[in-house]
Amino acid sequence: MTEGQPAPDLEIPAANIETALPRAKSGQPLKLSDLKGKNVVLWFFPRAMTSGCTKEACAFRDRQNEFADLDTVIVGVSTDPLPKQQKFTEKEKLNFPLYADAEFKFAKAFGVLPPDKKSATRATFILDKKGTIVKIYPRVKKAGDHPEEVLKFITSMKA
Repeated sequence: MTEGQPAPDLEIPAANIETALPRAKSGQPLKLSDLKGKNVVLWFFPRAMTSGCTKEACAFRDRQNEFADLDTVIVGVSTDPLPKQQKFTEKEKLNFPLYADAEFKFAKAFGVLPPDKKSATRATFILDKKGTIVKIYPRVKKAGDHPEEVLKFITSMKA
């Protein structure tokens, strides 16, 4: 994937779709085309309930209203199975949807599944309202600080 390219429109099962997504019903899978008309933060993380992923998820959670004010939805994706995603959502009181990419379709399509690995690389893709990738963070190093960096980028998109 590269910046300026349309995001692939694959389906992925939801752990908690009832939180803040337009045009979707609880328990239905996500198609990125369902989110056209909104900016999207597509956040890939390696493993639910690990230290770094928890810090990053909670930082996104704590800024969710700021993202919403910028007409932006947060979508978290990992290769964890659906029950683990659901447990992570409940435990951390996440207010944005997580998706279970257990078949690695999204991770492979976005190029975040290293060869011979079973989990995605920590990476973030920003999609504009047309579904075009406008920014890629290919290797996020400071998980807890990353949501603030993403928020600043999306704020700059409005300028």
